[in-house]
Amino acid sequence: MEETMALLVPFLGTTLGAAMVFFMKRQMNPGLEKLLLGFASGVMIAASVWSLLLPSIEMAREQDGSAWFPAAAGFLLGMAFLLMLDRLVPMQKSAMAVTLHNLPEGMVVGVALVGALMKNTGITMAGVLVLAVGIAIQNFPEGAIISMPLRSAGTSRLKAFWYGMLSGAVEPVGALITLALAEQVVVVLPYLLAFAAGAMIYVVVEELIPESQSGEYSNLGTVGVSLGFVLMMILDVALS
Repeated sequence: MEETMALLVPFLGTTLGAAMVFFMKRQMNPGLEKLLLGFASGVMIAASVWSLLLPSIEMAREQDGSAWFPAAAGFLLGMAFLLMLDRLVPMQKSAMAVTLHNLPEGMVVGVALVGALMKNTGITMAGVLVLAVGIAIQNFPEGAIISMPLRSAGTSRLKAFWYGMLSGAVEPVGALITLALAEQVVVVLPYLLAFAAGAMIYVVVEELIPESQSGEYSNLGTVGVSLGFVLMMILDVALS
């Protein structure tokens, strides 16, 4: 049950965001959007440290290898992968771009879920669920960003919602692919955990924090970061 929730929660965030086309005539309340973006940033930063990087270091140490190398190499590769994806398909240009952007986020959840299922990695199922919630919060405005402009361009509400929802469907697919390859993943899990952390930090630095700090209500974005970071830290440490 918990595994299924972890797989579906990010997709649910995109779906709820896309559903705003049925309820909102205009954009989301700016203050609420800043708070949510900041909160998602804080959750993802803390998750990158406690749920991904620290377990990566511990697993590498237990494998009698260099404790720091897998974390450093995987992190930089994750950053480089998202940077390359951004350059090949600029994220703000189309629904297809957002869809491609969501695939590695699904794989992040899949990698964390593999770690939690192994039972000896320091990753808890509660930590995976909170990580999934953080990604879902980030996906909420993304779903609305796709569906609402389509509606403004004359697309029916139902079709605009459908396109927004489909952009998030790749996330559980990415997670399931990672789970299906679990046996192969275990060998390089320290690298993959750090890779996922690098990908998440890239999203936070490149997209979430700049959006939360632009224009008015930037203080709400900062408050959101603090709340999200502390909540994720408490849950990950207390439940580990």
